[in-house]
Amino acid sequence: MTTTGPTRTETGGFVETLRAHSRRYHDRHPFHVRMNAGRLSRRQIQGWVANRFYYQENIPRKDAAILANCTDLDVRRRWIRRILDHDGRHPGEGGIEAWLRLGEAAGLSRAELRDHRHLVPGVRFAVDAYVNFARTRPWVEAVASSLTELFAPDLMAERLAAFERWYSWIDPAGLAYFRARLDQAPRDCEHALEVVTAYCRSAESQARAVDALSFKCDVLWAIMDAIEGAYPE
Repeated sequence: MTTTGPTRTETGGFVETLRAHSRRYHDRHPFHVRMNAGRLSRRQIQGWVANRFYYQENIPRKDAAILANCTDLDVRRRWIRRILDHDGRHPGEGGIEAWLRLGEAAGLSRAELRDHRHLVPGVRFAVDAYVNFARTRPWVEAVASSLTELFAPDLMAERLAAFERWYSWIDPAGLAYFRARLDQAPRDCEHALEVVTAYCRSAESQARAVDALSFKCDVLWAIMDAIEGAYPE
């Protein structure tokens, strides 16, 4: 990833455009705003946890699709860590396991999460669209779509504080997923940004990367729309 390309100023403008998508991140969705303000009921929190699990368990499938399409050995060596973070190296480890424990802490059984009995069709549609995007689009664009992680650390910190303050009925041990992402998300987005800025040298490729990130923002917002519709105030 050492090819010649745009100047520092041009690359900086590209990165600024990517970072500007923070204004479209789902932390600004009304449902998220109410959640962080302590205004959701137990049923709404449980609905969010149950539906978000479908997204969580599909993250490794998305990352596996990127790996399958990726032609860069160095990128593959680092990207595979994402799958291990979520699936775990052994039973009882990883982000999916941590989310199952969050569900239990919120009063949901593992069976309820795994059999998708609470899954809203709109959430399934949005998540499946994201996995399909990673499978069918050029791998660099799929990497660019993951750059919502640029905004994730702040969201995780705010969410963790909100849950500890407002939703004390949830066992604090169930919040381990959020704590882990405080460290994982910055590492992951740093690598993804490195890949995207190295490969997206032309104006056309940079525009496609921005479109990919925009698509991911739409996916996350659509998930929140579907949950909000199923669990109104």
